[in-house]
Formats: sequence, C-alpha cells, structure tokens
Amino acid sequence: MSDPFESYSDLDDLHERLACDDPGERRVAVMELADQGDPAVVGILAGALGDPDSGVRTQVAQALGEYDGPETAAALACLLVDADSEVAAAAAASMAELKDPASADPIMPLVAHSSAFVRCAALRGLRELRRTDTLKLALAALQDDDALVRTEAVGVIGFLKLEAAIPALKAATSDADANVRRAAVSALAFSQLATASETIVQAMKDPDWMVREIAADKIGRVAATPQSAQALMDAIGDEFWQVRLKATRSLGNLKIADAVDLIGPQLAHGQANLRKEAAAALGEIAVPAARPYLTPYLDDEDPDVRKNVRWALERIGAGEAAGG
Repeated sequence: MSDPFESYSDLDDLHERLACDDPGERRVAVMELADQGDPAVVGILAGALGDPDSGVRTQVAQALGEYDGPETAAALACLLVDADSEVAAAAAASMAELKDPASADPIMPLVAHSSAFVRCAALRGLRELRRTDTLKLALAALQDDDALVRTEAVGVIGFLKLEAAIPALKAATSDADANVRRAAVSALAFSQLATASETIVQAMKDPDWMVREIAADKIGRVAATPQSAQALMDAIGDEFWQVRLKATRSLGNLKIADAVDLIGPQLAHGQANLRKEAAAALGEIAVPAARPYLTPYLDDEDPDVRKNVRWALERIGAGEAAGG
C-alpha cells in the first residue's frame, strides 16, 4: 500500500534541492517538480523566481506551463519582465497556455508595461481566458504604436465574441499594418456574427494578398449571401493562386453552382494544390455541368488531384441517379 505522505516527502526533497549550490542540480529539481502534478508545486517554483542562474529561471518558466490559476499567472508575470530574454520568452509561452479565467488578474496590469514584448505577451495570455473585463484594455491597445501589440489586442477582442466589439474589429481591417488586418478578418469570422460578413467581403479587395487569402477562406465559413458569392467568384481571377485556392474552396463549401464555369478552368493550373481544390469544390457542388471539366483530369499527374476528380465524378453520378 502506498504511503499517502510519500508525495509530500518528495516535494520536500525537491524543495531542498532548489537551494543547492549546483545550478544543474537545481534545474533537474525544477524539471522533476513540473512532473509532480501537485498544485503545491507552484508555490515552491515561485520561490525560485529569483534564482541567480538564468537557466534555472527559464526552467521554472517552462515548468509553470504545466499548471494553471492565478498563482501560476502571478509567477509567470514576474518572469515575463526578467532581464534575460530566454527567461521572458519561456514565461510568455507558458502564459499563453493558461485557461483559468482567474489567471487574468495578475496579467492585466502588464498590458500597460513600457515593453512592447511584455504588452504582447500579456495580451496573448489574456486571449483564451475570455474575460469580458479585458475588453477595455484590448480596445485601448488597438491604438498602440506597435503593430504586434495591436495584432494581439485584436486576438483578445475576437475571442470574446461580443457584438459590441464588432465596430472595433471592423475598424482594425483598415489598420496600416497588414498583420493587424489579417488578424481582424480572422477575428470577425471567429465571432460567427452576421454583422461581420460584409466587412470580410470588403477585405477581399485588400491590397495585401494574404489578407485577401484569409478573407476568401473565412467567408466560406459564413452563410452565403449574393455579395459574398460574387466576391468569391471575382477572387477566382486574383493574381495570386493562393487567393484563388481559398476562394475555390469556399465556393465549394457554399455550393455556389454559378461558379462551376469559373472553378473548372482551375483544373488546368500548374499548381497541383489548386487543381486538387478545384476538383474538390466541383465535387461539393456536384452538378452535371462540372463533368466536362473533370473527366480530362482522371489521369492527372498528381495522385491527390486524380483522387478528388474521381470522388467528384462519383458525387455527380450519385446525384443524377438519385434525381432519376
């Protein structure tokens, strides 16, 4: 029979090893503490936040990633402002893994820190905590001089899925930085709110092709409207095949039959991924008008294209049989 006090004995031993002179031994002790799965470990690790060896502090930051809650968040907040960049980076990574909403309290003050790195990490840590009282902080961060901070602020706002935040996300799709605009389009789509679709459609004319690509992808996850269908069909003519690929996929997902004569010619493109998506989209739409575009590519050089072409033709045939 196991001794119920054995785990406490182990913790005491590991705690003592954190005070030894050898930094290597202290790092090993921290790693072993991370594996204990006992909430009491967080308090022990917090006692090593000021360890003179940066390697130990980095290990502490990584070990804290195995735990959650406000005590863990407070310890990570201390390490996030560590003078050593590796320690701070490890703390930021662990902070992003927090899930307990109560963890937001020690993090929120860091959104006003003088370091853009700290502000970014704090906002990233708040994102999945989904605390509505972080909205005000995130909205203010949309005015930050640093584009990475603004990008992380958009993430916080998007995860809240609040109708009241939609105007701010719409405004962010006009940000001077393309990364912020991409994040705003993704956040609008993530909200699943009907009021977001018009702005996503508008983003399909963004000067940055990667914004257009994301918009073409995300609009396919929203209910089809005449405007979104037309924007996707227009995007089939985009100069970047990556945009055409996402538009093709979305047209298939939305089953836009009017797009068959635009999607079909994509099967002749030199990029196999685009051909594969075109075949899949025609299979999703599954109308007889797609067959003439598909049959010439039953022997396509790419096996994935051939597979999708066969699948699409089977879908069309099944539909015809059911209709007959």
